[in-house]
Order: sequence, then structure tokens, then C-alpha cells
Amino acid sequence: MPQHVRVGTRASILALTQTGHVAQALATLAAHPGSESLTVETVRVRTDGDRLTGSLASLGGTGVFVTALRDALLDGRCDLAVHSLKDLPTGPADGLVLGAVPLRQDPRDALCARDGLTLATLPTGARVGTGSPRRAAQLLAARPDLDVVDIRGNVDTRLRRVAPGDLDAVVLARAGLARLERLDQVTETFEPDVMAPAPGQGALAVEVRTADADGTTPLARALRALDHRPTRLAVVAERALLARLEAGCAAPVGALGRLDDDGRTLHLDAVVARTDGTRTLRRSSTTVLGAVAGASPAAGTLADALAEAQADTLAAEQLGRALAEQLLDAGAAELAELGATR
Repeated sequence: MPQHVRVGTRASILALTQTGHVAQALATLAAHPGSESLTVETVRVRTDGDRLTGSLASLGGTGVFVTALRDALLDGRCDLAVHSLKDLPTGPADGLVLGAVPLRQDPRDALCARDGLTLATLPTGARVGTGSPRRAAQLLAARPDLDVVDIRGNVDTRLRRVAPGDLDAVVLARAGLARLERLDQVTETFEPDVMAPAPGQGALAVEVRTADADGTTPLARALRALDHRPTRLAVVAERALLARLEAGCAAPVGALGRLDDDGRTLHLDAVVARTDGTRTLRRSSTTVLGAVAGASPAAGTLADALAEAQADTLAAEQLGRALAEQLLDAGAAELAELGATR
């Protein structure tokens, strides 16, 4: 008999689209000749981020879109939850584990402006909407003359505000626009040296109960197949940096990890900005991992593969923490409201 899995998700169009992609991938990956298959049911869960109004920072920042989904996992209303990884708190959740991180979409931010305008061609005093202090700070660092407007709402709501008499442009995650097939609205995609993305941006997190992550069940097998090693290691490094800085998802902190084609060299770039854009601090670092992407463990066992993955994860975490220390030594805590101090 197929294993039946209930997938928890927020009810927004973007969340449902993302969850649909994950659910379909899991069902496909679980299909294996001679083994049990997987059937998937979607369960919609309403979160505080969907129910409340106000800026992300005023709602508590990190976790506002996550807590209700985690509660549904823990009390058995669903068997896994799909999150935008940048919304996931960096601290551990008792009884839960990150079961898979699928292949990441383009993590960069995108400008959606009227009349095909770019950041360079927006008129003086142009009104640009974003709900992210990180984006606002980097916009002002590049163009101090802009009028940055705090906005909330789903992708379509924000795009509709680009109109005469309201906003000249909005800044959104390119990944969300791609998943919704709205890339035609993009007038410029920002390179990370102009606007570093949020840690985890463009990636999805598939969270499950700890007991369901390992073993040979169709779900555990599908999760291992869905997990994308370069993406996971990149976001582990990004989130370790965020955790060491004790900065939430609403803090003006950007980070982007990247694993080289050799499968061993992991790079991490990061920025901390003053919220008014008057000062930014950038640092980069690199580490070499022990495992090679696609290589089989010497003994060929699942235990060996898991041990190699754990070693690489620890190295990625160390990279993130070390780069955070560099930022703190250079005065990052003086630029942003970080919990970490030196």
C-alpha cells in the first residue's frame, strides 16, 4: 500500500505553487520498482503572517510564517511542511528536522518598475516599495535620493501598486516571480554586489518530524533524493552566519553561499548595512569540504553517506560562523540591531 503523506503549506498563491512543486517531486522520487510509492495530500495552514497586518519587523520578524506550520507538524495534522527557507528561524525546533532542501531558484532580488526603468534610471525621489529592511538599506546605499516605502501583501498586490500616483517600482525576490511565471514584470535583476539577497532566499525548506527523516520508507527515500547538496551547503553557511550575528530575517543582513563545480570549494559573501543605507560592510570567505559531489562513500552504505553529509554540514556552519566573526570584528553590531556583540 502507498505511504500517504500530508503536506502542510500556507494558503497564498506562491506558497501553494511552491508546495505543489515539492509534492509532485516527492511522489515521483518515491516511485521505485519493487518498493512502496507515495501519495500526497495538501493541508492548508493559516499563519500569523497571513492573518496580521503591519510590517514584518512589527509582527516579530523571524517565525511569523512558520510557527503554525510547525505546530501542525508536531500535533499530527500534517507529515511535512514546505517553507520559504528565508522565513525559517535559525534555531533548532524540538522534534523537527530539515528533511530536504531542493534545488534553489535564482536567489537574487528583482526590480519591477514602471516604463522599463532600472535602478540607475529611476527619477530622483522615485517611490520604491519593499517590506524588507535589508532591501531598503541596500537601495538607499545605491540611491540615497529614493523614497523607500514600507509595503506588505502578496506578489500580485505589490505589483499592482506600481502605478501612476502610487509607486514607481517594487523590489521582489526573483525566485518567487519565476515560480509564479511573472518574470515579464522584471525590469532589472540586481547582482549580489548591489543587493545581497537574504540568507536562504530562493530556496525551499522541507521540514519533517525527526523520526520520519531517516530510514527506508518511501518518504525518507524521496527526501534524500530531493535534497540538493550544493543548495543545502550554501544555505547552511548563510544561516550559520545569521545565527552567529543573532539577526532575524528582518535585519539588514544579506548573505549568499556558492559551491564550486568541483563540489568541494564553498564560498560565502555577506553584507551588513545601516538601515538608512549610509554605511555597508561586506566580507567574503571560503572553505574546502572533504566530500566530493556525486562521489559514493567508500563502503557504499547509507550510514557512510550520512556521515559525509554531516561532516560537510559542520564545515559549512563553521564557515558561516567565522565570517560572522569577521563582520563583528569590523563593527557590524554598530550598523545594525544585532543580538551578537564583541
